[in-house]
Amino acid sequence: MTKMNKKVLILILNYNGADYVRDCFSSLEDIKYPRENYQILVVDNNSTDNSIELIKNNWPEIKIIKNQKNIGFAAGNNIGMQYGIDNNFDYIYLLNQDTAVEPDFLQKAIEVGEYNEKIGAVQSKLLLFKAKSKINSIGNELHFLGFGFAGGYQMSDYEINSKEITYSSGACFLLKTKVLKEVGLFQEEFFAYHEDTDLSWRIWLAGYKLMLAPNSVVYHKYEFSRSIKKFYYMERNRYLIILQNYKLATILLISPACISMSLAMFFYSFIAGWYKENLRVYFYFLKPSTWSKIKKARKKIQSSRKVSDKFFTRKLVGKIEFQDVQNPLLKYIANPIFNLYWQLVRKIIFW
Repeated sequence: MTKMNKKVLILILNYNGADYVRDCFSSLEDIKYPRENYQILVVDNNSTDNSIELIKNNWPEIKIIKNQKNIGFAAGNNIGMQYGIDNNFDYIYLLNQDTAVEPDFLQKAIEVGEYNEKIGAVQSKLLLFKAKSKINSIGNELHFLGFGFAGGYQMSDYEINSKEITYSSGACFLLKTKVLKEVGLFQEEFFAYHEDTDLSWRIWLAGYKLMLAPNSVVYHKYEFSRSIKKFYYMERNRYLIILQNYKLATILLISPACISMSLAMFFYSFIAGWYKENLRVYFYFLKPSTWSKIKKARKKIQSSRKVSDKFFTRKLVGKIEFQDVQNPLLKYIANPIFNLYWQLVRKIIFW
């Protein structure tokens, strides 16, 4: 079976995406992949704008699944991924609604995915839509305390070879369905943010690789949101990935840094104005039901893992190097201290 014969589901989660529909779906009209071998599926999270009507009127051939409420990025995509599994697609390509693609993006991503059986997922090269010579992500970076950020962000685009990446941006995420069957889908408890981090981590733990497909190009209308709501999910979910995916010994080893960071963020939240959301995070972890969910997810992940923390933690970084969150406290205090801590303690990890 040649690469162009792989059956692919292009999955787009829509939520009030009227401002993005035309650019995204118009670009998909020109993709260089046999029409009989791919399907476009839109899962709509109960949009209240006219985005679904726009899709129906202009692209009537596209299949739409409409949810009765906004169930979040994770659960919404899970409906589409389960459809892909049930209908025997070889690959599922998660594509954000606020993107546009190059005609050969799908072919070039699958070529990388097919290179090796141990490649479980692939990310396209993600460039900024409004500045197409600038990088949005060439594979995301993961801080040892659970903070994720876009690798190469705002750098000028350049020629790059395919390479291993720590985790894939959910904006352009090509997944093998056989791997999804093994590791599971997004964790719906996350609702939004870090679900791509968590799934990528679990793919690595299952013994597969994540790769960048540099010749598969997607443009992203990326805007870093500083909304308070986003802070709650990002902060809560980074704790979830730490508690569920690390081995217990690693959690104990990084706990001094984790506690120190939490205290620093607690005090800073009063200055920044999101202390109420920070308190919501703490209250979430005070509920017994939360720990029941963590215990269940952790048991499943740890019992099936094939890769050691010694192997995976070599991929993690000790500095947060993302332009949109840079400030003097991070640059001159937090990054040097936590990076030094990480460089020292990760040498201890032998498990």
